Amino acid sequence: MTGEEGETEALAPTPRMLAWSRNSALYRLSRRMMTERELSDAIARKAKQKFEDISDTQVKALSAAAVEFGRTMLALDDTAYAEIRTRSAARSGKSKRAIGRKLIEKGVDREIVQQALEETDDFLSALVFARKRAFGPYRRPDVEVDDKRHAKEFSAFARNGFSFEIGRRVMAMDRDEAEEMLADRPFV
Repeated sequence: MTGEEGETEALAPTPRMLAWSRNSALYRLSRRMMTERELSDAIARKAKQKFEDISDTQVKALSAAAVEFGRTMLALDDTAYAEIRTRSAARSGKSKRAIGRKLIEKGVDREIVQQALEETDDFLSALVFARKRAFGPYRRPDVEVDDKRHAKEFSAFARNGFSFEIGRRVMAMDRDEAEEMLADRPFV
């Protein structure tokens, strides 16, 4: 075996490494949904810990093999991940902005994120947020409403990615109107 052949072999992952990569991907994907980037990063990080003297090329190959295995098993789909996470986050009172930012952090492509956010209604999510935090129409009757309280509530809406206009609309509603809108919400 010449020096070049040895280098070529060192660049390709061994069958043992590839088997570990598939098993590790299967284990991770059976526990929770992941994006392609999350799985790739996890496999790369663990491969560096598990195998001594592993080259960067081998790490990349193992990550790519794990992602391909996940796709083949139909357990890895960024589009489905984005849709599911978007619906769940909207039902729990997260804004489009916050949902989009989180999906992009997870490695989902911006186009996929935009498609997933199309059906999301920020106003209904803001109502859920207000109900959770006891703001606006959900404020307890014994709570004194002053400028400081209003500023605090509007700031919370803004920090969570809702526009001033949406916050203003929610704050202007009465409890019955808000409850009626949430009862008719199209959350699936």
